[in-house]
Parts: sequence; C-alpha cells; structure tokens
Amino acid sequence: MKKQPLILLLPLLVCLITASPLIATAQVITSPQIDALVQRTLTTFDVPGIAVAVVKDGKVVHAKGYGVRSLKTKEKVDENTAFGIASNSKAFTSAAIGMLMDEGKLTWDDKVIDYIPEFRMYNGYVTEEFTIRDLLTHRSGLGLGAGDLMFWPDSSNFTIKDIIHNLRYLKPTSGFRTKYDYDNLLYMVAGEVVERVSGKPWEVFVEERIMKPLGMNRSAGSYARLPDKGNVIDAHASVNGTVQVISRDMFRFGYSAGGINSSVADMSKWVIAQLNNGKYGEGKRLFSEGVHNEMWAPQTILPVSPTPVPPYNTHFAAYGLGWFLSDVQGYKQVTHTGGLAGMVTQVTLLPELNLGIIVFTNQQSGAAFSAVTNTIKDSYLGIPASDWVARYDERVKKGMAEADKITKDIWTGITSEQKNNTAKVDFATYAGTYRDRWFGDVILSQKDNKWWLQSVRSPKLTGELFYYKDNTFVVKWNNRSFDADAYVTFQLNENMKPASIKMKPISPLTDFSFDFQDLDLQRVKEK
Repeated sequence: MKKQPLILLLPLLVCLITASPLIATAQVITSPQIDALVQRTLTTFDVPGIAVAVVKDGKVVHAKGYGVRSLKTKEKVDENTAFGIASNSKAFTSAAIGMLMDEGKLTWDDKVIDYIPEFRMYNGYVTEEFTIRDLLTHRSGLGLGAGDLMFWPDSSNFTIKDIIHNLRYLKPTSGFRTKYDYDNLLYMVAGEVVERVSGKPWEVFVEERIMKPLGMNRSAGSYARLPDKGNVIDAHASVNGTVQVISRDMFRFGYSAGGINSSVADMSKWVIAQLNNGKYGEGKRLFSEGVHNEMWAPQTILPVSPTPVPPYNTHFAAYGLGWFLSDVQGYKQVTHTGGLAGMVTQVTLLPELNLGIIVFTNQQSGAAFSAVTNTIKDSYLGIPASDWVARYDERVKKGMAEADKITKDIWTGITSEQKNNTAKVDFATYAGTYRDRWFGDVILSQKDNKWWLQSVRSPKLTGELFYYKDNTFVVKWNNRSFDADAYVTFQLNENMKPASIKMKPISPLTDFSFDFQDLDLQRVKEK
C-alpha cells in the first residue's frame, strides 16, 4: 500500500541505563513548539492537514490537529479526526494472531496450509513450509510489493479468493527467507487466517477484541465501517503541480494489510497498551507478555549503513511482527509507516523512554511526518536541535528534480517524434488483448483517433499510448494523481510480430504498489 511515500525511514535509538542524566538534562519539546513545528511543516510540504499525538509515561501529553481536513470544505483537523492509517494496520494483524495464539488456537510457526488448504506459492517446497510467521515478516522471496496491482489502485474487481489463488503465479525474486522485501498480499492472507480460526472477519475481530476494550470508539477496521464519518479527512495529492482533493481508496477486502481508519486520540490508546506490554485498564490484557515480546523481536534483518550515521548512529535494523525495529542513540525504536493514495502516517515508540509519537497527514508526503517525528524524538533523546524540516525539504526537492528530469526527457522525446513524424508507427500491429496469469487481460485499442491501454480487471489503469522508440511506448494514465506513467515494451516473435509486453514505471518516485515490472503479458490469439 502506498508504501513510498511509504518512505520507510528507519531512524532508531538505544541508550544505556547509565545514560539517564542525558535525558534528565534534555530540553523536551513543548506543545507550543510542536504547534510551530507542524505549522511550518504544513507550509513547507504543502500538506492540508496533520494530526499529532505524543504519549509519555502512559499519558497523552499532546494531541492536536492542524490545518484542514479537506481543501474543499476547509473544516479543521482535530485530535479526533479520522485518517486511513494504512500499513499501521499491520501491527493490529500481528496482535490479532498473537491473541489467538494466547487462546491456544494456533502458533506462529503453524503451516498456513493447515488453515487455508488452497494456499499455494510459486514453489511447492515454499508452499509446504510457509508459516504464519512468514506471512508477517516480509521474507517470502517475492519482490517488493509483488501482486499489489490486484488491489492498487482501488478500482479492481479482485477478491481475497483471487489473491490467495494468484499467489502461485508470482515468481520469486530471492530465496525463501533470505531477504527482506515489503509485502502486502501476505498480510491479507494473515487476515484470512484470523477469520478462519476465529470465525469472524478480521475487521470485526479487531474492532471487538482490540478497539472496543481500549475505547477506540471513533475507529474501525475499514472506512466503510466507521461509526461516524462526520470528522474524516479527504485524500490529497499533487495533480499537475497543484495539491488537490483526490478520490479516497475504497478497498473491498484486504483490510488486514492497511484498512484501519483512526484518529490520533484513539491511536494513543493503542500506543499506551503497546508500551505497557499489552496491558490496559485495571489489570486487563490484550495479549500476553510473551506474544508482545515476540512481536518486538527481530525476525527479518534489514540493511543499514556500515558506518553509523549521526544523529541516531543506528547499528542494527529488522522487521518484527508488524513493526520495524532498530536502535537509535542506544535505544530500541519500534515504528511503522503507512500510506494510501493521498494520505500517509507514522507511529513511533521508544519503549525505554515510555514514549510514543503519532503523526497522521492527509497528503502523501513522507517528509512531513518524518520531520515532525524526528524533531519531537530528538528532544526526548537529548539530541541537539536539528532543522529536520529544512533537511527533508532539501531531499524532497532534489529527488523531485531528478525524477522530473527523467520524465521531462521522456516526454520531450515523444513530442519530438510526433512533431517531426520521424517514426512511422503502425499502431494497429500492436493492438489486441494481452494476458497475465495473475492480473488478467490488458487491451490495446483505438478510440477517438487515439490508442489506449486498458486493464479489464482494474479500470482505473486506463491511459493513452504514445510511441517512444524502437518497440517501446509510454502509457500516460488518465488519473494524473498516480504519478505512475510506465514504459510499455513489446517483445517480438520469430515473425517479427508483437508477442508479449513488459512494463515498468518511468519515475523513480512511483509508488512500489504499481508493480508493473511483475507483469508478463502474453498476446492472446484471436479466434
């Protein structure tokens, strides 16, 4: 799920017990300072609305909204405004599995096929050995975001049944359990495990067993299930250089990978329970301490710089069960980000400081939540003040400039070809239906004197085709908020006729859920 802006920045911490004097002398950020920080962040990164909460020692010390929920309505964000938290839902999924484990109904290392007999991966050995733990740890061997086009963007008609069936067609890019590559589909399968074991859909289980006990009364397992939609954000993205309201992702399944909608006020209750090892209220528990420890234990190793980079000097990083883990300044950091079209979020915990930081935004700028989180975190770590807003602003501008150059060069070349008419392209030669085993049919056809590419099962993936060079075209999607225009390259058969298509995104900033590169589109012979 929109996991880029799911820029998974993994700044971490670590602190020896003997370092307590450092914390004692730290200048902890005040609420007025957070107010000023967020207002500057809104302006710098052109974000309409942000909500921030800080939890310290079991209490909410700051919870506030900034800016507007929507550029259309101009209604204000507050601490109770609901955002789609996207992949921050994954921690709820691992917790749900852990709760079923506490009840003796399964274990982390049970085989998935024991609960979902029709489950199949590309390799038979992997199918037989695949465990529930493997569903939660991004080490399946599949590539980054593999198969996400079955739910992203949200216009597709795929179902969870389709997801489970089509996993067998996704070719691995690395060895089983050898490498980290972020995955959404397997978290959807984990949600199906929850349903088959508990007898309740994942979203119902999470609402009844986690949200209700914690008093998360304004939250739900999906947008459609929100009890009150009177205080929710609209999604926003840059379209042709201007930030505007875009359509909300309305997924029909797969909520266990990123469906929860919540506010920073409600999420503070979840964070407090997490920092309290699963305990809440007067001696009550969501899950056992053993389950809690396992969720926060390294499962899949992540790469870090061989030379620790100031100010956090991170030496190790890993993925646990629904959480990213790392060390920052000697402290353990537990964190996750989440992203959907037009909104991105971050939750950060420093257990040894009993500190939680929650930042939700209604624009897809990972730089915004990172700048706010890092500034607040640094004040509690006693790190000298750093202008994270300026640093991320510089990074964003540099990255966008590089991406803009790439895309501009492509379209300049296309415009030149059209103007000079140097390429005599017979588009009709390429027309027809092309089929991928897991994604279905893509049709190339002519309409209104233009050539179009359209996915049958994902209608939002419709765009005009332009000749680029050789046997490569470019598709320009009708929905300009995608930022995902792609190369469309034809492979020819022995008769020099188009036989198949390979695709890949043009811009390096394209969200990885647009996994065009995983498609293997073979031309369907006409009857």
